Amino acid sequence: MIIQKTVNLAMEVFEQKMKDFADKADTSELTADLALEFSAALKNAFSEAGRKAYQAFIESYDIEQSILDLDGKKLRWKMVSPKEFLTPFGTMQITRSLYQADAGGNAYCPLDDFWGMKDEFATEDVREAVAFSMAHLTSDETAQLFEKCAWFHPSATAIKNITNNMGDFIEAHTETIMSAVQQSQQLPKRTDVLVASMDGVNVLLREQGVQQGRPAERPGLKASSSPNTAYKNAMTGVVSCYALPLDPKEQRPQRLQSRYIARMPQKRAVTFKEQFEQEVTAAEAKTPPDTTKVFLCDGHRSIWSYADNNPMYNDYEKLIDFYHTTEHLSKASEALFGKSSQQSQAWYKKYRKKLLEEDDGAECVLRSIAYYSQNLRLSKSRSEKLEAERTYFRRNKGRMNYADFIVRGLPIGSGPVEAACKSIVKTRLCRSGMRWSRQGGQHILHLRCFVKSNRWDGFWKHYIQLKRAA
Repeated sequence: MIIQKTVNLAMEVFEQKMKDFADKADTSELTADLALEFSAALKNAFSEAGRKAYQAFIESYDIEQSILDLDGKKLRWKMVSPKEFLTPFGTMQITRSLYQADAGGNAYCPLDDFWGMKDEFATEDVREAVAFSMAHLTSDETAQLFEKCAWFHPSATAIKNITNNMGDFIEAHTETIMSAVQQSQQLPKRTDVLVASMDGVNVLLREQGVQQGRPAERPGLKASSSPNTAYKNAMTGVVSCYALPLDPKEQRPQRLQSRYIARMPQKRAVTFKEQFEQEVTAAEAKTPPDTTKVFLCDGHRSIWSYADNNPMYNDYEKLIDFYHTTEHLSKASEALFGKSSQQSQAWYKKYRKKLLEEDDGAECVLRSIAYYSQNLRLSKSRSEKLEAERTYFRRNKGRMNYADFIVRGLPIGSGPVEAACKSIVKTRLCRSGMRWSRQGGQHILHLRCFVKSNRWDGFWKHYIQLKRAA
């Protein structure tokens, strides 16, 4: 009965809006302008009809009685209290009964509870659209996008408020939400290799940092402002599934799936590491016992200190990203023979090939560096640069088994986490003029990781379940 009434109301409103258009429009000849006007009239009629029908549908469930029993507490009807809500059809005003105890206290509107809008001003589908857009765009851009292609038009301020409210709730329930999402997600059936990677990326924070640049010396000039230099290291983590090559001639594995974690800067990245380990553990639980597990990162010492001292990675094969290793190999060749010299190019190519093809490639590099450092007259600065590269290879030679990995069809590059630093953090948080609070930046990173990990639908389902139960 309620549905039929609201359908009839929607049809009446729609028909009247289109009649109003027909009375004003010149439909004697089809033109591009007429087609555009008709399209706009249709959208306007649909929006108005949907808004009126939705309003009537919601209001039909209101309760108006003198006394209301709420969990054993007597509440008395006080007044009809209208409130505006943002819906997919635009802003609509709902009149609802307001109750309160005789002794005073918080007012209660049962209708708000019924349709899940207690303490909310935007419906669930509007909030989802806002959050999904904010994972990609700024609040101003989101407002402009909805202005162009949606029936609801929240302001940039309203969009920020929706995002911040959601972000605070997600942050407070991150472990619960992530656990539910991870449990409901399946790994690809062909998963032969599980790769865990992490890396850091600088983000400009809206807080004071160490002053940089030369101090001001002339009257009227100021040194660089501290808030402009508050760069801190955010962290990204990736857990990827690979399938080994089916063709013996093919050496590269196929990446099947990647799941991302990102956290704003925090001392020692404690929260990031906890969430990354949760992600790794969830993936391990769904892989066969014979799955090859690899910890693959660049040469940052803090990352390897974490991995080497964490028992959960004891059964992981550990590898330094090959492309970072070649950067150090290039620096070593320049320290030995100078930039752009033919000898430098030849030495680099020779030992790059050894790293890829010989099991003791790193040892070959170290022996060659030792030989040439004794037989070449190097300047002090070049000797110091060479010693730094020698230290790098000596410290990491046990993580440079590239030839073995290639023969077995395993990945040797940490491309997914390098890309994640750019696509998840840099692309969204490091646009011109952007500065972030740690809290505000984390709100966006949560949303962006769900999108980039192809987890949005699962995340939204569990978010709404928690939100309704709160």
